[in-house]
Amino acid sequence: MSVPLLFKAGLPCLFLLSVLFVHFRGRARLPLLRQMFNYSALFTPYNSLMYLFSSTPARPYLERRDFPELDLLRDNWQVIREEALSLFDEGYIRAALGDNEAGFGSFFKKGWKRFYLTWYDGPLPSARQLCPRTVALLEQVPSVRGAMFTLLPGGSHLNPHRDPFAGSLRYHLGLATPNSDACRIYVDGQPYAWRDGEDVMFDETYVHWVKNETDTTRIILFCDVERPLPTPLRQLNRWVSGVLGRATAPQNVEGERVGAINRAYGLFKRIGDRLGSQVRRFKRRFPRAYRVLKPVLAILLLVLLYRWIVT
Repeated sequence: MSVPLLFKAGLPCLFLLSVLFVHFRGRARLPLLRQMFNYSALFTPYNSLMYLFSSTPARPYLERRDFPELDLLRDNWQVIREEALSLFDEGYIRAALGDNEAGFGSFFKKGWKRFYLTWYDGPLPSARQLCPRTVALLEQVPSVRGAMFTLLPGGSHLNPHRDPFAGSLRYHLGLATPNSDACRIYVDGQPYAWRDGEDVMFDETYVHWVKNETDTTRIILFCDVERPLPTPLRQLNRWVSGVLGRATAPQNVEGERVGAINRAYGLFKRIGDRLGSQVRRFKRRFPRAYRVLKPVLAILLLVLLYRWIVT
């Protein structure tokens, strides 16, 4: 076998190994086919590299004291809370205006809402105008690459999911919460209940889900924090994060720039909604055929992809 052919044949094997590595990394798992035939699978080789060289331990929750730069945010939580509640009262913490957010689109169906503060390429103009003190605090913490206020109403939940990109870690700071064990996040099956003024660090690429079984809305500060890595990989990760961040640029108000991935997501979602109604109708009328065709088509797609790579 020639070297080019060996290289091409090895690519699918490397991809499959990285998918399996990510899939079996934690105790809580999504269905394997969902893992393999989802856009997030494209990141698994990169994510595996991040995991292998990360200076943080491979566990769902991380020691908050290992990130001392975040003390500034926790110590000023009441300042941040005041601006968050003002935005909430004025209706700025809301769903995407144009149904054009690839990363969080499914959350809006559960009542989840957000207001972006900064997103990889810098603070959003609306955030500078509406919550300048919070933005000023965030600008003093360079390891925070993205930040937003997020809201989850009482009686709602977010289904199990894992974030697709391992270049960052997740930081939550409680601002206006039910202060109850009935409002909590599960990361790899381990629960954490938010409290006002308390914070937590976790690896969002473990499967996690959320339940707010109270009648009180939960508002938190939600941040993407740069994953600690050795210098060469840190520079690579900053570049990759920057490219992805610009491509997923969000908007709080009309006129703010929307990244290419989010624009494409909005377009394909509109097309998918039309096709989806036809698929759902077929599923209802022919449930057995649907169950058979779904894995067959997935395997066929994988075979075609393999043949395209090795030829």
